[in-house]
Amino acid sequence: MGLSKQLSNDLKTKIVQHSCSGEGYKKLSQRFNLSVSTVRNIVRKWKTTGTVLVNPRSGRPRKISERQRRRMVRTVKDNPQTTSKELQHHLAADGVTVPKEITVIDPAGNTYYNWLFVITCPVMYNWVLIIARACFEELQHDYLIYWFILDFVSDLVYVADMVFRTRTGYLEQGLLVKDEKKLRERYMVSLQFKLDLISMIPTDLLYVLVGLNYPEIRMNKLFRVNRLFEFFQRTETRTNFPNVFRISNLVMYIVIIIHWNACLYYSVSKAMGFGSDRFVYPDPSNPEFGRLIRKYAYSMYWSTLTLTTIGETPPPEKDTEFFFVVTDFLVGVLIFATIVGNVGSMITNMNAARADFQARIDAIKQYMSFRKVTTDLEKLVIKWFDYLWTNKKVDEREVLKYLPDKLRAEIAINVHLDTLKKVRIFADCEAGLLVELVLKLQPQVYSPGDYICKKGDIGREMYIIKEGKLAVVADDGITQFVVLSDGSYFGEISILNIKGSKAGNRRTANIRSIGYSDLFCLSKDDLMEALTEYPEAKSMLEEKGRQILMKDNLLDLEVAKQGPDPKDMEEKVVRIGSVLEDLQTRFARLLAQHEAVQSRLKRRVTKLETKITVSTGVGLSEMVQPEQAELPPPPPAEEKK
Repeated sequence: MGLSKQLSNDLKTKIVQHSCSGEGYKKLSQRFNLSVSTVRNIVRKWKTTGTVLVNPRSGRPRKISERQRRRMVRTVKDNPQTTSKELQHHLAADGVTVPKEITVIDPAGNTYYNWLFVITCPVMYNWVLIIARACFEELQHDYLIYWFILDFVSDLVYVADMVFRTRTGYLEQGLLVKDEKKLRERYMVSLQFKLDLISMIPTDLLYVLVGLNYPEIRMNKLFRVNRLFEFFQRTETRTNFPNVFRISNLVMYIVIIIHWNACLYYSVSKAMGFGSDRFVYPDPSNPEFGRLIRKYAYSMYWSTLTLTTIGETPPPEKDTEFFFVVTDFLVGVLIFATIVGNVGSMITNMNAARADFQARIDAIKQYMSFRKVTTDLEKLVIKWFDYLWTNKKVDEREVLKYLPDKLRAEIAINVHLDTLKKVRIFADCEAGLLVELVLKLQPQVYSPGDYICKKGDIGREMYIIKEGKLAVVADDGITQFVVLSDGSYFGEISILNIKGSKAGNRRTANIRSIGYSDLFCLSKDDLMEALTEYPEAKSMLEEKGRQILMKDNLLDLEVAKQGPDPKDMEEKVVRIGSVLEDLQTRFARLLAQHEAVQSRLKRRVTKLETKITVSTGVGLSEMVQPEQAELPPPPPAEEKK
């Protein structure tokens, strides 16, 4: 190692460069006439510190001088293939080290959440068992070794949590901060750092002074409780059953409160004297009440009856006992009033969807009764609502309206894109057009017996079956020719309005819903609006439609070869007229905004001129006049030419 200190930085850099190219230690030692151990130490030092310097300053970057900058430029000019890693080696040889990147934890990621679960375990351990060990001596004495091991492990996790906090990033201007210094300083000035320091005070050293039977000296470990609350909060947002989790969480809080009160009751009984009266815990010398499990069970029973204000416990007889019971009753009333209120709100939230749905049904029933709707139609409406509630159908637009446009588009693409790709005419379309069309799909639900379309109707939409079964039926509505199921589609040709189609723009079959069916609808107007930005895709779709019609012998070639249809031209003129009106409206709005801005600027200039005139006695125009007079006269016409 002493020899490696005497080597020049340039030589060390060359050793590292050859090592990066794949040469082993033995070959490097032969190339540079050094021992294998020396080469190994140089390469290992570079891998761990990022530099070949003997005493790097913790990897902190030093300012690059002008000479070093010129050297880097010259190196790149001489060898354009120079990599950034090689440039780092050259800088390291000149004493400029590269800062090491630290691992930063994203507070919204799974790693952070999993760590919250880890730190929650020792927090729960301390909150439940420190008070129990302090009040029940047998619990502390009989399992002393186990408690010391668990205490040591929990303290290690607490220390690791402090290190973890210094590596936890935060958002600044929408970006995750990864600067080690910023993260450390932000944590150290926070209140949580002070609480963490208090929780890490080594109070276990007091065991030497007071003995091993006083675990209450570890009460400072309870200051880490905010990690417990944070874990519960994040779990509530992640779980698919938030109401169940909230109720379970509330039950846990109740049990912990009763547990603490039971431990305090046993301590008060010990201070007052076991068996001294009917209020305190009976004398443990009685074998029936001497077991640890009986002590804890009796105390929990008394605590539960007292905090729930049920009573039926022996009345207090001494002043201290009276004060203790009064305090218990007050705490019980306040705590359980809050708990009951929370339970009520949780139950209300759990039934909020049902209550809102029932309100809509009642409003519909009232309307049908007022308008004297027929009984058969009323039954159909009620049956429709029963289907919606039984199958948990929701209005997608109502649910997604709270999301930003970007997320709404991502969900629509994730749910509907594969379905749209199955349609023949859209199979080879570019991704941008498919995304546009996906965002325009509208969900529709049909009841049993409803007609989606009838033969001869003008086709303005195409349909994709998401769920359910549809039947192609005869004119009598009973005879079924074909049954369409999930993933099927129809009406795609009619919305293209292809010239020469023998069916024109009309439906060629009757399609009826067999049961309840969920469909996606794409209207002709939405398709044409999307195709305005993709003219090549429009031509391709029309060509595909013509090929499909020719295959089915539904295309009149003579009509298709004729010039543009006057009706199509009229539609285009109308569409251009609407676009022109929209542009005129926008122009008028922009012109009004421009005039408003101009008037505000004129008022500001007038105020400024008034202030200058009052302060200097010279008008703004007079101040500008001399500057204009100094300008040279314009050149003669000949010179301009």
